[in-house]
Amino acid sequence: MIELLNVTRIVDGETHIRDVSLRLEDGTLNVLLGPTLAGKTSLMRLMAGLDQPTSGAIRVNGQDVRRVPVQKRGVAMVYQQFINYPTLTVYENIASPLRVARMARATIDEEVRRTADLLQLGPMLERMPHELSGGQQQRVAIARAIVKKAGLVLLDEPLANLDYKLREELRAELPRIFAESGAIFVYATTEPTEALLLGGNTATMSEGRITQFGPTIDVFHRPADLLTARTFADPPLNTMPARKAGAGFELEGGAVVPAGALAAIADGNYTLGFRAHHLGLMPQLPGAVAVETTVEISEITGSESYIHVRHGGSRWVMLAPGVHNLDPGTAVTAYIDTRRILIFDTNGRALAHAPGLAA
Repeated sequence: MIELLNVTRIVDGETHIRDVSLRLEDGTLNVLLGPTLAGKTSLMRLMAGLDQPTSGAIRVNGQDVRRVPVQKRGVAMVYQQFINYPTLTVYENIASPLRVARMARATIDEEVRRTADLLQLGPMLERMPHELSGGQQQRVAIARAIVKKAGLVLLDEPLANLDYKLREELRAELPRIFAESGAIFVYATTEPTEALLLGGNTATMSEGRITQFGPTIDVFHRPADLLTARTFADPPLNTMPARKAGAGFELEGGAVVPAGALAAIADGNYTLGFRAHHLGLMPQLPGAVAVETTVEISEITGSESYIHVRHGGSRWVMLAPGVHNLDPGTAVTAYIDTRRILIFDTNGRALAHAPGLAA
């Protein structure tokens, strides 16, 4: 187990990590999700011991490790740019940390072959790195990290530089690899979809701080605040101002969203949020609220279309099944799935999620 207790890191007067407290259990997969410069790499470097916190404590199994050299921490790290020794075979690349540790030859052979099989590299052990695809080379880098049997494995956007097909292949394999390893895995990404595919736990990050941490699906469905909801949304979260009056939320243009189980909250101004797939062209769901919008642009991806629309002063993105080649300026009626709306107060805090109002 690794614990970060009120950790802050300041460099040249600039705060890179701000009062982070986090507890990661053995055998778990933990995703750091946030945009570029959110602090993901800075936090990983603190966990690894490559940097020291300005304040706060870092404990491994209850022991303060701030003064423990990185070489003695049992940490492995894999970066965006996969790094392999170009003059060594795949076998020797994977074996390199074990040779440094002066393990017996038979033990090294057993561990290399076991880890290679785990990452489907068994038939490639005698190849050189330049003979491998990008995805295979990244698997070699991950195998070298896993074979160390490190208690903490840090992966800093390890798939970012691979093409789509290779990313999808490795994304599908990684949860299995993580589950079989037993280490604490920390995986940094800018992509909400990747966090959902990996599962485990997710910590959403913004400007050096963690906004929420918990099981990935819970953070996605029940964000604690508007910042977290926006971090965990791709396309961007659709939002609109609304005024609570009696049993409904009044929208710009006159439409009313029923307050449902939140009817008892105080009247006043709120922000409503909903995801692109909860806005559609057809009233397919009971209780859908119709709003008049104007098309700004359509993006056809094949079997789906992203339609960017404007409603008063709000701009939204709609994910619609099928091909919809709509000209800019076209007036369309859009339907909001009111069962999936998120409600935030004026401070950006999410209201209690209730039946009929949940992401």
